[in-house]
Parts: sequence; C-alpha cells; structure tokens
Amino acid sequence: MFLGLDIGTSSVKALLADGEQRVLASHDVALTVQRPQPGFSEQAPDAWVDAVIAAVDALKASHPQEVAAVQGIGLSGQMHGAVLLGADHRPLRPAILWNDGRSSAECAELEAKLPQLRAVTGNKAMPGFTAPKLLWVAHHEPEIFARSRLVVLPKAYIRLALTGEAIEEMSDAAGSLWLDVGKRDWSDAALEATGLTRQAMPRLVEGSAPAGQLRADLVARWGMARAPVFAGGAGDNAAGAVGLGAIKPGSAFVSLGTSGVLWATTDRFLPNPDRAVHAFCHAIPQTWHQMGVILSAASSLAWIANVLQTKEPVLLAPLGDKPAAPSPVQFLPYLSGERTPHDDPRIRGVFAGLAHENGRDAMVQAVLEGVAFAFADCRDALAAAGTTIAAADVIGGGSRSRFWLEVLANVLGFPIHRLADGETGGAFGAARLARLAVTGEDPAAVCTPPRRVETIEPDQSLAAAYVEALAGWRRLYPAMKGAA
Repeated sequence: MFLGLDIGTSSVKALLADGEQRVLASHDVALTVQRPQPGFSEQAPDAWVDAVIAAVDALKASHPQEVAAVQGIGLSGQMHGAVLLGADHRPLRPAILWNDGRSSAECAELEAKLPQLRAVTGNKAMPGFTAPKLLWVAHHEPEIFARSRLVVLPKAYIRLALTGEAIEEMSDAAGSLWLDVGKRDWSDAALEATGLTRQAMPRLVEGSAPAGQLRADLVARWGMARAPVFAGGAGDNAAGAVGLGAIKPGSAFVSLGTSGVLWATTDRFLPNPDRAVHAFCHAIPQTWHQMGVILSAASSLAWIANVLQTKEPVLLAPLGDKPAAPSPVQFLPYLSGERTPHDDPRIRGVFAGLAHENGRDAMVQAVLEGVAFAFADCRDALAAAGTTIAAADVIGGGSRSRFWLEVLANVLGFPIHRLADGETGGAFGAARLARLAVTGEDPAAVCTPPRRVETIEPDQSLAAAYVEALAGWRRLYPAMKGAA
C-alpha cells in the first residue's frame, strides 16, 4: 500500500493506492487562506500538519488494514510558499503563499543583484516565487529574517514535521528561484542574493528517491506494521504530471485547480523567462518541463459562486454541456494578479460588455471563458518557447464541468481528454512516487496514463466566434493597465 499526501491551498488530500495502482480511498480536509492586507496571502504551517494528521486519521478509521500495510508515503504540495523556521525548526511567522503579490519591488532588486538569475534559474523573478518573499521579510520584518535558520517549502515542512528531516526535491525547489535548474543543485549565487547560504536550505533529492521515514509515534498512531519510507515527492503540478503519466517529452495537460497550469514535458532545460514561461525540473530524474501559469482558474468560479451566494453546480447547470456561442459578456480573471504572460501582481479582474439583458448565466459563462482565454495566452507563450501542444489531458476540480471543457477545447483549438479520477492527480502522483522510492522500479513502468473517458474536440462551427472573442478579450488587459 502507498499513501499520497497533497498539501493544496484550499485542502489537504490523503489517498490510498494499492500495488495494482487502484485508488482505495481518499479523504480531504479543508484549509483557509488569510489575507491580512490586499495582495497578501498566508497560511499557518501547522494548519497543514493538523490537516494531514486528520486526513490520515480518517483513512485509518475507514481502512485500518490498508493503512497498516502502507510501505511508502509521497508528498505533493502547493509550490513557492515561504516557511521561515527558527533554530528549533518552528515557524517564525505564517507562510507566505504562492499567490501573494507583496514582493514586486524585491523582484526588481533580486534581478539587479543577480543579472544572470534568469539564465541560472530559468525563470523571471516574480512575486509568487520564494526568493523575493525572503527579501521582503528581510526588509519589512528584519527581526524575523535574523532569527531564520531554515527556509522550506510547504510540503518540505510537512516532511520535517512527520519525519524530523529537512529534505526537498527538484521540482518544488525549481520554483524557489534558488535552484540552478539545469544542474539540479542549489545556486550559491542566487542564495547569496537573498542573504542566505546552503545552510538555510534542506538537502536535495530526486522526487522518486527515498527521503526520510515516518516518526515512530505516528507509526503507532496509525497502526502501521513498519515505518513507511517517504519519497522526495513533487510540487503540485509535477505530481499531477506523474499521476497522469506525463513523464515523456510531448506530454501535456491542463490543470483546472485553484490556479491554472498548461504543462508540457521536456527532455532538457528550455527556459523562456521573458514571456513568463516557467522552466522547472520534473520529479523524475533527468526530465524537465515548461508551464504557463494563471493565478485564478477554478478559484474564479468559486469567487463568483461566493458573490452570488450560490453553489457552483447550481450556477453551472443552466449552461448545459456545451456552448452555443461565446458569452456577450467578458471577464478578466486576474483576481490575484496574473503570471503568464504578463507577470503583473497588481492587475485585477473585470467584467466588460454588461447590458440590461445579461443575466447570471452570461456572467458565469464569461468567467469560464475568461479562464480559457488566459490559457490561450499560456498556449501562445509556450509556442514562442518552441513547444506546440497537439492535445492535452485535463485535471483538477474544474474538470468536473463538461461545459468548461468544451469551452477550453474551442478556445485552445486542440482536443481535451477527460479522465477517470481527474481530481486526484496530485495525491495519486505522490502515491506513485512513494512506490518508486520503495521499489526502485522504472518510472515508465509505473507512471502510465490513466483511462481517458472522453475526448472533447474543438467545434469547428464555433472556431471563428471564439477567435474573435479572444481578440476582444485581449484588449481588456491593456485597457485595465492603462486605467491603473
């Protein structure tokens, strides 16, 4: 048995998979995000630990024999979060999350200090990354920075809490702006630019490598026959890729989670930071990937559901299974700023084209289309980096909406594959990495594609209408930028 733990932004998921890679059970525990100021986004690291323990407790209650037989544990997690720890390895402040926009000035400072930053890390300095957050703490909370002895990412804090070991793996470390992504090692120059050294970093392993053992008290709590081995694990998107079998060059997927990702697997380091394309290590050795990232994907639908005080399924039901035409209303989904291609943490969302005859359905459709148009920007940014996507799988909570997938296929202009178990990608990928850490198997033998239940092709009768709608939507950002 193998256990996958996915530490997301909105919830923690624990998933049990057996030796045949069947998902036997999963359990989610909700998390909340604190926003102490506009543009800020934080969570208490110990809330993640409590949620992990509660999730595994629930699995033990429902599947005690299976939990007892767990041999390996894999971790997946939200990327880029800054967890600052003191000498006792306890958090000194709340974690600053991936969608926090406070460190724009520090990004400029970091690139000025280290002109070769983009070449080394493969990425432009953006507020979402970890390194600028540390500069912000150094400037605004110097006493906290001075007391910091270890800086870890969210899932590394979970490993530390559950094993006592400070270990990170390549895919998550690549999103810190402290990793030499081509060499798969910490960059001393990048660390020095933020006032840190390797002594403040966890040791590095590959995502499929062994990386610690579960604490004895938790082994006893969960009735396990032996202490499971932890895998290095993966950042959330790399774990999703492992769960989808997207480990070979040419593999691609769309993630419709809280944030949105358009992913392409590569066999080498292919950076294109000027278009805000991310080039990171994969969780599989000697493999890399490119990503276009949007900051508000399924969270855009959650936002309008909250504003309208209506459940998401109720909002989606009147739309049916496919669009008849683009919405007359347009929506810019920049509720937390945007990453690819604008790298603009201060831009915000907008509805445009509203008229008396437009009701709730037109606005909800506009939200779904706005997210799809943002993915089209990612598609074009990846194309400029030399990556053309022919088809993509889709994962994440948004994949439950067939209407949204129809919109995506029409906007992106390539087939979208809907999957069985499309919402368990990260936790399932973590469980696969746990198996690899225990058995040492060839990743290609374990990380096979899941069953595709449907392929949604673009509707040629809508192609021209969506091309026109996309062109109109792209005029919103310059207009909003000019008004700011």
